[in-house]
Amino acid sequence: MDSARLHEASHAHESAREVYQSAQVVRRAATTAETASANRSWWDAEAPGYAAEHGAFLGDDDFVWGPEGWTEADLGLLGPVSGCRLLEIGAGGAQCARWVRSQGGVVVATDLSRGMLATARRLDDASPYAVPLVQCDALALPFGDAEFDTVFTAYGAVPFVADSALLMREAARVLRPHGRFVFSTTHPIRWSFPDAPGPEGLRVTMPYWDRTPYVESDEAGRATYVEHHRTLGDRVREIVASGLRLVDLVEPEWKPGNANEWGGWSPLRGGLFPGTAIFVCERR
Repeated sequence: MDSARLHEASHAHESAREVYQSAQVVRRAATTAETASANRSWWDAEAPGYAAEHGAFLGDDDFVWGPEGWTEADLGLLGPVSGCRLLEIGAGGAQCARWVRSQGGVVVATDLSRGMLATARRLDDASPYAVPLVQCDALALPFGDAEFDTVFTAYGAVPFVADSALLMREAARVLRPHGRFVFSTTHPIRWSFPDAPGPEGLRVTMPYWDRTPYVESDEAGRATYVEHHRTLGDRVREIVASGLRLVDLVEPEWKPGNANEWGGWSPLRGGLFPGTAIFVCERR
């Protein structure tokens, strides 16, 4: 990640533009509390612009796994959803949860950000597939043990928490035996490249094994946005340690006909190396 991601965000919303003008991009440690506070505030401010910029791509009640353009209807990674109880974490506008409900699933959508849930409520008001919305931290889910058949998130929560191993444990806790946890996130190899869609994004600039968080800070040094990196091996170890079993790791190629650019995701880069990793896990 680098200032290219900031540049993209700066066009989305006036408050984000103000952050961009004064932001400092650093690599440093960031605690769980600092990460949650920064990202909650960021997404609260960013939510309207994010919806305006990416809403057409995401749809109102579609399930898009990532910038490559593949949907759950294409990939079928959740398994059967009709009649099942599902939980979405890091739901954003809850488009994925709405799609699940359209397929007969009973689903709850959660997010850390009140601003993102306001977008979800607005979409719910215009949809026949409105879903229950809950504001909560993915590291402390307000649900009992073994309540859900499936937990999922498409680019939500996982890279935005400091303790992703705890997130895996929480997902496993609320799953019924043999329940499925499916999540997509930035492919770890992308950490090594600048976050730019053109040729400048094809040059390795960071060690793949450098797990130092990416932090944007204001002029006073307060974190305003944080992302955390894990290697593929880290992810597998987190999954196994939480009591889950890794069933599949999907590294989707760029979908034919998708000309959309999203930050550092683009047809150019997507045709050369993966930008998204989708982990399909089951509770043992």
